Amino acid sequence: MDEIWKEIEDIATENGGFIKTSQIEKIGISRQKIKKYVDEGALEVIKKGLYAIANDVPDEYVKIQMQSTKVIFSYGAALFLWDMSDRVPHQIDVTVPQGTNMTRIKNRNENLRFHYVTKDLYEVGITQTTSPQGGTVWLYDKERCICDLIRDKEKTEMQLYSQAIKEYFKGKPNYRKLLKYGKMFDIEDKIRTYMEVLT
Repeated sequence: MDEIWKEIEDIATENGGFIKTSQIEKIGISRQKIKKYVDEGALEVIKKGLYAIANDVPDEYVKIQMQSTKVIFSYGAALFLWDMSDRVPHQIDVTVPQGTNMTRIKNRNENLRFHYVTKDLYEVGITQTTSPQGGTVWLYDKERCICDLIRDKEKTEMQLYSQAIKEYFKGKPNYRKLLKYGKMFDIEDKIRTYMEVLT
């Protein structure tokens, strides 16, 4: 590849494998040149104005979140990121506010499973952690994950459910936060039962 391509690769390296149109234009590379690289299969379009080097494997979790600021990793995906599940998720669970149009991101990512919640519940427990490839990602904290599991026990695979509950209670559980969330999700009594049995 040419000297211009080397500059694009340098930008990608500095930004976790991703490049924005604005970053490319800042160093004097035209949109026509960007389109040429896309047409040749050298650049992959992540979303409008965002690219990755086609043969590189950018951080999958970061790649998903860069497509929408509304996407929060939850359920099995969050449990995996918290080391509360040893199962690498084939379907990546994400939660978004009800009424959010996710058509574009769904079309680009067949492995995503969406959960929709009201805006007030959507914001409960959002935090950050590091993905397996070292990127910073948004997900629900451990207490929110436990509440989601208890709320949706019938829809959750038993092995995943049991491992996550055991891992949480044998770690450093934050009972105050767990009960606070439990009240919001109307499952406080169920949480108290788990606390009595597992502590």
